[in-house]
Amino acid sequence: MRKLKLSKAFTLMEPGPVVLVTTQDGQKNNIMTISWTMVMDFTPVFAMTTGEWNHSFAALQKNRECVIAIPTVDMLDTVVGIGTCSGADTDKFAKFKLTPVQGKAVKPPLIKECLANIECKVIDIVTKHNIVVLEAVAAYVDTSRKEKRTVHAVGDGTFIVDGHKINRRKMMASKLPFGV
Repeated sequence: MRKLKLSKAFTLMEPGPVVLVTTQDGQKNNIMTISWTMVMDFTPVFAMTTGEWNHSFAALQKNRECVIAIPTVDMLDTVVGIGTCSGADTDKFAKFKLTPVQGKAVKPPLIKECLANIECKVIDIVTKHNIVVLEAVAAYVDTSRKEKRTVHAVGDGTFIVDGHKINRRKMMASKLPFGV
């Protein structure tokens, strides 16, 4: 094995998929790209890493709600574009021709063009590590969408696209929660 610089170790474990997170500050909607997310358990609780460096963070902190929108590989250039400009001076919905859709439980909009959307409430912010813990309150998936492959950021400007799905449900049946 070849030694890897410790500063690049995160590229071996970068989670996914890359998501778009919408917020609403009371006057306008915004979108940020987030590549550091995780599922907390078999419950609808998630975590993401963000902080004051993101324009959306103030709205997220104040209003304590957001939408996690899950884009697919055909949206990769849009996802990267959203992540490389600021909502402080850009209407990202207009610039990237995305359609905001009002959800049922939170003020930030869903993104129509995404494969799935999850309406969330902030239940904790772990300031020391810039971790925002979210509880899902509603979720939607566009089953008619042909492209379903998501992308995962490596962390160095490259991405991995989901591939072939392998089924081991029968083998894992005793460990899966009822209804999954």
